[in-house]
Amino acid sequence: MRWTLPNILTVLRLLAAPGVAVMFLYFHRPWADWFALTLFIGAAITDWFDGYLARAWSQESKFGAMLDPIADKAMVVIALVVITGYSGMNPWLILPATVILFREVFVSGLREFIGADAGKLKVTKLAKWKTTAQMVAIATLFLGTGLDYLAKGRAPRAGEGDLPQGLSLADMANHLGLALIWVAAILTAITGWDYFRKALPFLREPHDG
Repeated sequence: MRWTLPNILTVLRLLAAPGVAVMFLYFHRPWADWFALTLFIGAAITDWFDGYLARAWSQESKFGAMLDPIADKAMVVIALVVITGYSGMNPWLILPATVILFREVFVSGLREFIGADAGKLKVTKLAKWKTTAQMVAIATLFLGTGLDYLAKGRAPRAGEGDLPQGLSLADMANHLGLALIWVAAILTAITGWDYFRKALPFLREPHDG
């Protein structure tokens, strides 16, 4: 393994994933929300830079290819757990979060099971859009929870808020984040099915022909 800049960025993104949760252990709200949001956005930006730099500088490696999707999944899973907890366990957030978590676990298990053939399941453009949608939605929800706590001194339920005549910035962020997480969940389900469909030839028993 070579410690190239793209690989270092990927490792930092992986370390930033648990850091999002740690912010809420060592800082009071809403500072914890702002630090978590900043860390999450910074880590999300490296997701684009590490791949771009690896290709531009011809520094693509097996280590980076292995760690990149793990770092993405760790970021999304840990951030969703934190947001769900601080949203008052709103079912309208829990449902899309469950779809996302189920897909990530299912696809990871699928890739592990088919082993060496997993490299043949190429990452599609839709899968990249899925990851982008997840990260934008999560960042928006972090913004909403922080603004709402700042205004009301409590954790909001995602999607909660006064309707049009009293719509605040926090309410808009919460509603927008909730809408985006549903979009991300739909894309996540579609790409999960696509991976499963493409993996079927590797799952057939020898006598199936």
